[in-house]
Amino acid sequence: MTTPATTSIERPARKGFERSDAVREFWKHPSPWMIGAMFVAALTGRIIIGDWQLTDALLPLVMIALFPFFEWMIHVFILHWRPKHLGRLTIDPLLAREHRAHHMDPRNIALIFIPAKALLWVLPLTVAVAVLAFPRLLMALTYLVFISALGLSYEWVHYLIHSDYKPKTGVYRAIWRNHRQHHYKNEHCWFTVTSSGTADRVLGTYPDQASVATSPTAKNLHAGYC
Repeated sequence: MTTPATTSIERPARKGFERSDAVREFWKHPSPWMIGAMFVAALTGRIIIGDWQLTDALLPLVMIALFPFFEWMIHVFILHWRPKHLGRLTIDPLLAREHRAHHMDPRNIALIFIPAKALLWVLPLTVAVAVLAFPRLLMALTYLVFISALGLSYEWVHYLIHSDYKPKTGVYRAIWRNHRQHHYKNEHCWFTVTSSGTADRVLGTYPDQASVATSPTAKNLHAGYC
């Protein structure tokens, strides 16, 4: 099945685009506000209740270590989902459809962000998972504080990579290069976004760039699929 055409919002490259310009543009979109609201609510609740314990320090460390792998799995199994047919029913989730549109038009700013329609169920689901998964409400709140912080960092880094902001540090340059290779070189490699080759190295999707052929479907995922 060929991805439906989307309305392209081509924009000329902006010279002198600084981080302050990126910050202003970033907060014009709904997903940072929606994720940010969960962050503020969870942090406020966690501070009010108090009763700080060692788990409040250990849990964030575990989450930060595992986040690149979580990011990799979401990217591979949900965002790059290949539409499946069950009789007349086509299983093609919104996140996968929007991500295909993002690959087709990587400079379309609106397509960079997590769709607000998806967050309307993703955020409540995240809260439900936190409440059910942790034995103490305080741990659930700690989890929600840091998962929303990681979500905000994902949205920021992903937006920044696709903006006209140029890399100025070695760490960001490596992250920027990895993700752009995913979009413009080969969509089957370099799946992490907020880090450089962490989960990709472990999971075998971080090849030598010179050894990878440029994919004809990097901008049209699953082209020719029926």
